[in-house]
Amino acid sequence: MAKIAVRGLLARKLRLALTALAVALGVTLIAGTYIFTDTITKSFDTIFTQGNKGTDVALSPNNDLAGDNDPPPIPASVLARVKQVDGVAQAEGAVFSAGGSFRKADGSKLKGKGFSAIAGAHDVKRFESFAPTQGHLPETADEVAIPKGTADNEHLRLGDKLQIQDAAPKKLYTISGIVTIAGVDSLGGGVIAVLTLPEAQRMTGKGTAFDEIEVAAKPGVTPAQLKARIAKVVPKGIEVRTGPEQADQQTKDIKTGFLDFLRTALLAFAGISLFVGAFLIFNTFSITVAQRTREFALLRVLGAKRKQVLRSVLAEGLVIGVVGSAVGLGLGILVAGGLKALFKAFGADLPTTGTVIASRTIIVSLLVGTIVTLISTLAPAFRATRVPPLAALREGLDSGHKRSRWATPLAALLTLGGLALMALGLFGTAKASAALSLMGGGAVATFLGVALLSPRLVGPIAGFVGIPFERLRGITGRIARENTVRFPGRTAVTAGALMIGVALVTFASVFAAGAKSTIREAVDNGSRAQAVVENTDGFSAFSPQATAAVAKVPGVKEVAAIRTAQGRIDGKKKGVTGVDQRTFPDLYHSGWKQGGDATMRALGDGQVLISKKYSEDNGVKVGDTLRIETAKALTVPLKVTGILNDKGGLTGDLVVTNSLLERDFGARKDAFVFVGYDGSRPATQVKAQIDRLLDTQFPEAEAKTNGEFIKQQEDQVNQLLTLIYALLAMAIIVSLFGIVNTLVLSISERTRELGLLRAIGMSRRQVRRVIRYEAIITAEIGAVIGLVLGIVLSILVTRAIDGFRLAIPVGSLILLLVLAALAGVLAAILPARRASRLNVLESLAYE
Repeated sequence: MAKIAVRGLLARKLRLALTALAVALGVTLIAGTYIFTDTITKSFDTIFTQGNKGTDVALSPNNDLAGDNDPPPIPASVLARVKQVDGVAQAEGAVFSAGGSFRKADGSKLKGKGFSAIAGAHDVKRFESFAPTQGHLPETADEVAIPKGTADNEHLRLGDKLQIQDAAPKKLYTISGIVTIAGVDSLGGGVIAVLTLPEAQRMTGKGTAFDEIEVAAKPGVTPAQLKARIAKVVPKGIEVRTGPEQADQQTKDIKTGFLDFLRTALLAFAGISLFVGAFLIFNTFSITVAQRTREFALLRVLGAKRKQVLRSVLAEGLVIGVVGSAVGLGLGILVAGGLKALFKAFGADLPTTGTVIASRTIIVSLLVGTIVTLISTLAPAFRATRVPPLAALREGLDSGHKRSRWATPLAALLTLGGLALMALGLFGTAKASAALSLMGGGAVATFLGVALLSPRLVGPIAGFVGIPFERLRGITGRIARENTVRFPGRTAVTAGALMIGVALVTFASVFAAGAKSTIREAVDNGSRAQAVVENTDGFSAFSPQATAAVAKVPGVKEVAAIRTAQGRIDGKKKGVTGVDQRTFPDLYHSGWKQGGDATMRALGDGQVLISKKYSEDNGVKVGDTLRIETAKALTVPLKVTGILNDKGGLTGDLVVTNSLLERDFGARKDAFVFVGYDGSRPATQVKAQIDRLLDTQFPEAEAKTNGEFIKQQEDQVNQLLTLIYALLAMAIIVSLFGIVNTLVLSISERTRELGLLRAIGMSRRQVRRVIRYEAIITAEIGAVIGLVLGIVLSILVTRAIDGFRLAIPVGSLILLLVLAALAGVLAAILPARRASRLNVLESLAYE
């Protein structure tokens, strides 16, 4: 039976190649994801290990509650205390602060993407991780060193000028050195400006404080011993680690934050591709089992047992699974490079110091691809065992998709159960990880349920979609439509693969349209300001000195700065919003459940406003006291004085004063600022003057009108949508292979039929048209079902988001249907040519 399985595969080489390729494409993204993220993790680990190799003990603030802000710096008094510890040979403070604006002398922005920061050069050389390749590290307050990667990309040389601005106003520096960072040319493509330590402290607003303290031990004192001694003299909220522990922690911070999220997201898209591939594998084996009915019957006549037939079909699936998984693993190396390029194009240039292929990657890729293939092959394999020996005497074929009387109830149960699981994940009280699992499982069940129901929809949809082809193309259009409904189960499974991709694209499109509509409505209804100041990158915080300078511009009546931080209540992290309570009510309209603008203006440093949702979810009311743990390792009691119902979602769950946020949470920068004009000058003139001020002194920030702010937010949504489309492309490609495979296999079983049509006068062109129209109708069936399913899922998900405005992008969805038709045309190219080239006489004699 093993020989029969191998010969069965080799006898149908095109089927083997197309099916194995579907498996390979699903596995490719899994392998590529693991290789990509493992390589980045290893690269950061190498960088951090190299950067800490001269450090025996490192002190750093606890950044667990830092959020998007730098953690509170370490006071200079701690460094003085550390130097007095027995066993300390040398100790030095360091500055490495994220953010900053970097421009050439002519004012043009540097093109660096990703992580950017301002660092201070060390006096103690053993602690220094910046190594000059040209020139020297800065020696005066007017000099700067930049990474080699930045210098190469921007064509900067020694002696060129660089404008830098962060917490302090813009200043012009001379490039004194080109450096590598812990042995690499750049840290993820970002710009890092190395200044003298005092200048870095001034520019970042740290004063005399530090972001880290590095310590070297005296001979005979181990790092562990020194760590224990230092830990006894430092205040709460400062972490003390050995050099290797610090490197491990830095790697862990990267890995458990951004990289774990990235890996999970990419694996989700890989799972979608593999799920779509499972439809293709199932359909392929179902068709081939139907086509080989007489072959299996003859084997039974010759004495083959049901178990042997089962093993034969499963062996074919095993071979295809292993071959496809192995090919996918090889392609994963190329995809890892493609993922790096994709994320670089979207502004995340992540470091890679060498490709990492872990044994876990190989094992998971081979196992997942093979197991999914075998599971998809099971149903057709069992169907093959039910072929009776007498079938060897029959002529003709069945569809390979006989519906059980339990199919419809099972489909309804899966669909309703899937929707219920998604609703439980969205509206239940489960933790985030459990909620995501419920939603993922619910989505899979829903897709399977709809796929099982879809054979009943094939006829009506094919009739609707096929009407234009029949009226415009006559008999060829009619034949194409009738071919799609001849075997509705087969057509449904083929269309089902495309249905999943279209449903997810529809969901993303509807969600993005709703997000843009929500942003537009929130700004239009909430903002009473004439301009908004924010960081030029659209998300980072910026210097409060810029806010103070804007407030003094002639024509500006008042400004309201908004800051953000994180706190912890009862062990749970919560976002905290800081506002200028005196001016905020004038420039932003907050809805209220309990309280009003007067409540906001009376907000004191020992008080907090909470959202309606937080109040209802946690049973908190006005007059209660919340105890919030802050990034400064403080526990602050705050009395609830009002309950907000902010439809715009600007203020979050907890609202306090900016002064409290800076004092107790360490949030020193503004996230964005509302600006109100006094009407004494034309708005365009005031805006132009603000633009000149920021460009001259604070190029890190920029001012936007409400319309410009809305457009920028929409552009960010569009950019994210484009990234999602790019990652979903793999699933769409796999589904197109499904259409190709089905058409190729159906042409094989319709050889005599096509020969008869050619014999009675159908031209080669008409044959190609029939196959092309079949592909288009099949693709449109999947697109229509996917479109409806995607809209339903988006409605369900968005109902869980408070204040979200649902919007259906009709134009985009119509375009999606058109693109599905074009995809059908592409999928039909090979099968149509194959069908038109059949020899008429040989086709008439074909069995």
